[in-house]
Amino acid sequence: MLLRFRQTTIGALAALMFVFFAIPASAQVTTASLAGLITEDNVEPIIGASVVATHEPSGTRYSAVSNADGRYSIQGMRVGGPYTVRVSYVGMQPVAFEGITLQLGEIEELNVYLTPGSTELGELIVKGRASKFSAEKTGATTNISQAQILATPTVNRSISDLARLSPYANGMSFAGGDGRSTNFTIDGANFNNNFGLSETLPGGGNPISTDAIEEMQVVVAPFDVRQTNFIGGGVNAITKSGTNDFKGSAYVYYTNQDLRGNRINGQDLGGRADESKTIYGFTLGGPIVKNKLFFFANYEHESEPFEVIKYRAREDGQAVDGMTSRTLISDMQRVSEYASKKYGYNTGSYDNFPGDASNNKFLVRLDWNINDFHKLSLRFNHTKNTTWNAPNGNSVDVQPRLNGTYRVGPQSMAFANSMYSMENKVTSWALDFNSRFTDNLSNQLLFTYTDIEDMRGSNSSPFPFIDILDGYDASGNQIFEPYMSLGYELFTWNNGVKNKIYNVTDNVSWTLGSHRLMGGVSFEHQFANNAYMRNGTGYYRYASVDDFLNDAAPIGFALTYGWNGEKNPNAQVTFNQLGIYLQDEWNINKNFKLTYGVRLDELMFDNSDLARNKAIYDLDFGGQHVDTGKWPANRMQVSPRVGFNWDVLGNKALRVRGGTGIFTGRLPLVFFTNMPTNAGMVQNSVNYSAYDKNGNIDAAGVEFLKQFAGKGMITNVDDMVSQLGFPTQLAEEKHVAGSKISGVVDDFKMPQVWKSSIAVDWQVPVKFPFTLTGEFMYTKNINAVTLNNINIIDPSKWDGGEAANRFAGPDNRLKYPSTFNYVKGKNAVMLDNTSKGYGYTFNLTANLQPVEMLNLMMAYTHTESKEVSGMPGNDPVSTWQGLITIDGPNFGTVQRSRYVIPDRLIGSATWTIPFTYKGLARNTNLSLFYTGYSATGNSFCYTNDMNGDGINNDLMYIPAKGENLNFVNPDDAIAFEAFMNQDKYLSSHRGQYAEAYAARAPWVHQFDLRIMEEFEFRIGKTKHAIQLSFDIMNFGNLLNSSWGVQKIATQASNGCRVLKYEGVNAAGQPTYSMQKNANGEYYSQTYDYSFNNSQCWQMQVGVKYIFK
Repeated sequence: MLLRFRQTTIGALAALMFVFFAIPASAQVTTASLAGLITEDNVEPIIGASVVATHEPSGTRYSAVSNADGRYSIQGMRVGGPYTVRVSYVGMQPVAFEGITLQLGEIEELNVYLTPGSTELGELIVKGRASKFSAEKTGATTNISQAQILATPTVNRSISDLARLSPYANGMSFAGGDGRSTNFTIDGANFNNNFGLSETLPGGGNPISTDAIEEMQVVVAPFDVRQTNFIGGGVNAITKSGTNDFKGSAYVYYTNQDLRGNRINGQDLGGRADESKTIYGFTLGGPIVKNKLFFFANYEHESEPFEVIKYRAREDGQAVDGMTSRTLISDMQRVSEYASKKYGYNTGSYDNFPGDASNNKFLVRLDWNINDFHKLSLRFNHTKNTTWNAPNGNSVDVQPRLNGTYRVGPQSMAFANSMYSMENKVTSWALDFNSRFTDNLSNQLLFTYTDIEDMRGSNSSPFPFIDILDGYDASGNQIFEPYMSLGYELFTWNNGVKNKIYNVTDNVSWTLGSHRLMGGVSFEHQFANNAYMRNGTGYYRYASVDDFLNDAAPIGFALTYGWNGEKNPNAQVTFNQLGIYLQDEWNINKNFKLTYGVRLDELMFDNSDLARNKAIYDLDFGGQHVDTGKWPANRMQVSPRVGFNWDVLGNKALRVRGGTGIFTGRLPLVFFTNMPTNAGMVQNSVNYSAYDKNGNIDAAGVEFLKQFAGKGMITNVDDMVSQLGFPTQLAEEKHVAGSKISGVVDDFKMPQVWKSSIAVDWQVPVKFPFTLTGEFMYTKNINAVTLNNINIIDPSKWDGGEAANRFAGPDNRLKYPSTFNYVKGKNAVMLDNTSKGYGYTFNLTANLQPVEMLNLMMAYTHTESKEVSGMPGNDPVSTWQGLITIDGPNFGTVQRSRYVIPDRLIGSATWTIPFTYKGLARNTNLSLFYTGYSATGNSFCYTNDMNGDGINNDLMYIPAKGENLNFVNPDDAIAFEAFMNQDKYLSSHRGQYAEAYAARAPWVHQFDLRIMEEFEFRIGKTKHAIQLSFDIMNFGNLLNSSWGVQKIATQASNGCRVLKYEGVNAAGQPTYSMQKNANGEYYSQTYDYSFNNSQCWQMQVGVKYIFK
């Protein structure tokens, strides 16, 4: 037996290696499988039994023959069903299993016991599945069926709304991981926000209609080497296919301002602005050639009428209140007319600002049963999402910045052509070719292409952006307040991200006795292009309306332009990832399966995208240098995995499963493209100001700006560069090292974690279906991503050593000296790796059906995740500065992840109540979904910079009981003691430093309700149905305005920042003051209600027509 195993294994490996190098081929799982053991009277294995599985809706057939061990395996099958599986053998009574449903990415175990008998006895018909646990999974996965998708209450109709059915989910974040590390695929195609500017999925967050999804699978720890590119979790979705029956639907959903709440805790939130959202679409599928060729199509449109700017300029003498700005209509008219007359520029309207949001989705899929052995599917979809926005609030590259003010608001107005659009596009193809060469050998070839674009746009012609300030006070001093803005929005020109992903995967499966060997090759090519130009059309700031109209010298000028005449400069990163993997699923006996395998991934960057900035490279950071002309060296990363599934009792009523293995993920690409962008090798930026940041005259700026006096603006960028004498070529001797330097260490590796899990699935022996699952999972970082500022001198080398640079007393954190940098005025932040950090999760889930058509689910999940940095931002320097620590970002300790929800309780109840009267069938479908959790994790910090590192993110020291902090005012000490006593976190962590994100807000309990009335009738042979649905999100808030509303710390306790560092006393100990609110009162509670109408209940009404 052992010899046979060795021989067949060696032969299989040789064949698989041949396939690897014959077919260049990565993606996630897109199909289902069926496997099992065929025996005579549940004793002896039967060799040569015929197994034919037919997908009843489409007539698609799959066949196999049991091998020498009595085992059969069918790969690459359509997900869903129902299937009829027929098993026959000469001299045995044939058996047919009806109503079999296959789950995405899972192997359905169907063991068959044949009994001797004549075929004349006819087939033995077995209906339904024997156990919920017939799918042979090993790790933590959740499959979401089409029925669950239809029953889930939702207004957004988004993937994240559906993913919450997984007990590990928090939006698109899973098990405490960053949502950007989640791998989301549709039919195997990459639909991630790979660039990572936000956690939102491509296409405006909804890249595909939920009406086009057949099934979803959420994976957290699948010990299947095919699944990769995530460390937190992955979501695989597959689209619907056509069948032998023509089926279709047309639907419309609607909501507006009157279909939402407007009260929180009894307090009315004021007038409701007009708002509405309409979604309409259709699906259509059917046969092109019966049993052979099928199609499915879906179109969906979403529109949201929207007025981007609600403020209006005022008439002379009109009061400034409500949505009325102080800016005069007459001034806006004068400015608009002048811009048109002198420069030929159309400013757009000053009293009409429409900006309707829209989203269009189109999908078409073809499925071809070439024959019983070869199946092909082809899917195309395109999504375009458009939203409009008001111009940026107050960001600017000249001095001073007008913090706390807005270009559109009570003080200032802008014209319609200064608005900008955000256009999100997704175009994707997926080709899936499944072949069965013999009863034991099958193959899947998958090719996918995804093109993702997020681009800004404008209705304005190219023209400088202009800020006009409020003029001068009675003493002739400049008033640093905005008054009016016009022109091409200053951050919109050439601002966008383009991301193209090509992926080829080939998976080979070979069944050999009790082994199923699977091997594959995946190849992914990814290109990301990031263009970001501040002031790309030029920027001018004028002191007053009269100065602008009279061609006075501006008080600010800024411009960004490409080197070497490049009109659309950008930073880009290109890489290839090659993956090779091999896995064996070994059925040691009929009750125990062992899965083990290994995956090798190598990431290869293209250095031709880069150029070295010599000025940066020459900087000496304690012997370290930053090379902006080189990506990390190629690194092979190894991911071994092993999993098992044990049917303890042999009847699928009790299973123990688990595994351990390494998972490799991705880092948002924005962290890479920041290196060439911050190096200044792509474009040049210049700015001049008549004032410094404190409002004092800047003589050099005044000297430069006076050349515009009496002439007006230069409006063409090429003319600005040539007439103002700016350099166009970037010679090496002209390289400049800016204040923000980003780099990547040469041995950098993509994030890797080691996950282990153990789970028990128990079918409770009661009269109705009742299952319990308990699962524990532990995660250890192997190569977590962290940030290190190499311009920070190690404290041991500071003057006097580390000990001399610490505060005295119980809070003895580092106290930075005046010289703690190698190079003054620079931040040199490097992407690096650390093995620090870990996490664990425990989940208990119950599913039961106490009566027919009533399905109940309840799940509790406890999660802990510790890390050095969650990499929350999208720029290495600002992300490093944003880390919340005790001794500074370079010396951060392992702390709670910002993404974790420690305790989460979810539940659902779905009840269908049928009723028939005179041929009219009516179904009432009720679905209730509950979520209970603490929504936010908060960090108790000081309001200012205590340790002197220049960053205001220093964690608070919590004094022990009886231990007094040194307050400058005795009343502050009393107030702070009272504040600590009312806060559960502070009072239970005395004598410790506060931990980042560890102070949890109070629990919130939300119930979402879906009510659907369905009316069915027949006309001829066609079945028709009309569904009327009501989705009510946060239904509890409709009943009581204080239910389902989060409590937050933003206003109640200044975001958990109630102490201010005041200095040190004679003993070298820190001193503090207790902060007060806007009313001059001490903060007395940590949390209060979030008075925002997004917290209130919201209803959506829908109508859907279906024929089949």
